[in-house]
Amino acid sequence: MSPPPSPSGSRAFGADRGLVLLIAGLAVLRLTSAAAIPLTEDEAYYRLWAQHPQLGYYDHPPMIAWWIRAGTSLVGDNALGVRLLPALANLLSTLIIFDLGRGLGDRRTGFKAALLYNCTLTIGAAAALAVPDVPAGLFWTMTLWALAKAANGDNSPRWWLAAGAAAGLACLSKYSALFLAPGVVLWLAVTKPGRKQLAHPWPWICAALALAVFSLNIGWNAAHHWETFAKQFGRATPGRFAPRYLLELLAGQFLLLNPAVAILAAIGAARAWRARSETPLAWLMAASMAPFAAYLILHSLHDRVQAHWPVPLYSGAAVLAAWASDEVQGWRAGLARWAPIGLALSVLALAHAVLPQTDLGPGDPARQLRGWPAFAQAVDKARETAGANWIGALSYGVDAQLQAADPYGAPILQISERERYADLPPRTAPDFRQPGLIVDLRRRIDLARLRTCFARVGSVIEIDRGQGGGPNARYGAVAVAGPMVDLLGKGCE
Repeated sequence: MSPPPSPSGSRAFGADRGLVLLIAGLAVLRLTSAAAIPLTEDEAYYRLWAQHPQLGYYDHPPMIAWWIRAGTSLVGDNALGVRLLPALANLLSTLIIFDLGRGLGDRRTGFKAALLYNCTLTIGAAAALAVPDVPAGLFWTMTLWALAKAANGDNSPRWWLAAGAAAGLACLSKYSALFLAPGVVLWLAVTKPGRKQLAHPWPWICAALALAVFSLNIGWNAAHHWETFAKQFGRATPGRFAPRYLLELLAGQFLLLNPAVAILAAIGAARAWRARSETPLAWLMAASMAPFAAYLILHSLHDRVQAHWPVPLYSGAAVLAAWASDEVQGWRAGLARWAPIGLALSVLALAHAVLPQTDLGPGDPARQLRGWPAFAQAVDKARETAGANWIGALSYGVDAQLQAADPYGAPILQISERERYADLPPRTAPDFRQPGLIVDLRRRIDLARLRTCFARVGSVIEIDRGQGGGPNARYGAVAVAGPMVDLLGKGCE
């Protein structure tokens, strides 16, 4: 007869069983929602990138396009194909965060870290979206994991090499990953053991390898007038002082991170600073977050920080929160038990995005996702009625959604911002000798501007996308002919 399990063994078994159930539940949730929720405008735009694989694009580095190309090659050109790798990346990130948390305590700490990560509202509701933040978050987390292995005594060169490769892939996903480098330097420079590491070659070899991987996109930018660097790094230039965005950032991230996770992560970060020499893994989590967090705060003093930008910081925050929850007392000890409310709210948000019956009215954000196939048919009917040969859009989102939903294959292109498409030729080249139909949100249609680009401009025909209309569902269609500018090259600005 075997002896009864020890309490610690029971907790470990419970944590392992909980992890299996969590991963299984997340797999069902992510893959089901990935297949059922219509594409966002940005996802439809990145889908166009994936049809022309490159080492860079106008807006971002190439990783999300590569992921979409791989997913659509495996399961088809549909919503699941576009989101397949992002959905699977969430599962891998969850496992890595479990291991990071386990390194700061035991398997129970690891399970709490994995759970808290998915209880953040941004991860819970948006982890399967095909956007650059998802691969950036995964490779950022993989970098921390490899460095943690080195920090926990296995100072093998393989972990420094793995960290360098992961950091380079993170930079190929989104430029925010460049803040990993000063975070790692901070982690090493402020402790005596860390400074000893800096005297060895492997941290520098790690940095060199990351740069070598990232150089793929650097070379592409050099051949394309540095257009992505100019677009993204130009955002960092302060043009005004608007501190209201700082309050928006702090309040928004407190909610999106999940208030329970946010409070525990702050406690964990303070504790990590005090124990930075004794607990290098916890200090790694905190130090790696600091430079990017500082930049976001500075950016918010002059411009809005988009809600998804801080996502790479969430893995470290979840690990610190789980570590802190093992030690706190009083009301703070119960925060981890309340955190799953965030996951429940995320499930409700995903269900709302899937079910149009839950529509909340004209201001419902989910309306941006709905009605595109029927709208594309209505646009094509208007094109036939106008005798038009091609369709033009004024925004990249409408252009991409029409191309994703278009059932007839009429030539479609965005007639403005043509720099976005320098290496992305249209699926079918429009015949500009024939009339066209310009379609976009009604508020964007400016007949006076169109008359500077076309010899003939008709009147506006209104087309609603979805039920109930509203400012984000009311579109205009205008027949045009006789372009007086190079539409395919410079466009109609």
